[in-house]
Amino acid sequence: MSKETIPAPPEGYRPNVGILLFDMRGLVWVGKRRGFNGQHAWQAPQGGIDRDEDVETAALRELGEETGIGTGLVSIIGHTTDWLTYDFPPEMQRGKFRRNKGQAQIWYALRFLGSDRDVKLNAHKQVEFDAWRWERLEALPELVVPFKRDVYTRIVQDFGHLAAA
Repeated sequence: MSKETIPAPPEGYRPNVGILLFDMRGLVWVGKRRGFNGQHAWQAPQGGIDRDEDVETAALRELGEETGIGTGLVSIIGHTTDWLTYDFPPEMQRGKFRRNKGQAQIWYALRFLGSDRDVKLNAHKQVEFDAWRWERLEALPELVVPFKRDVYTRIVQDFGHLAAA
């Protein structure tokens, strides 16, 4: 999948990718955001798409940066074809997020072919997560911050069939 095969993201939204990493049991990888605590500190890997970067490359790059998992340890098993969007809450619409009202995401589903030893949260200089675990897909919407919940509900619907490994 490349930029040419999907429409441009909605105006005002930062182009972004999300990654659901399924293990062989059908559970998904979630990380606890570094410096955050509480029930809503968890999420799947995600990140921005660099200029002139195709969406698939961005997804694999973000996975590596945030989890330390290399491309040889995953296989692509699905992706969304539409942009899924969420708006930033007012307190986030300052600072680095001031130019965008939210994020538009293409989500990738990947099958993890490695072992838990292959996860290295400090593999990148900017560490995103300070803990991780395998979780049931349907639990994700209750683990994320409320402003992302609709997107997570949608990916549970779109990728639910993949959870049955």
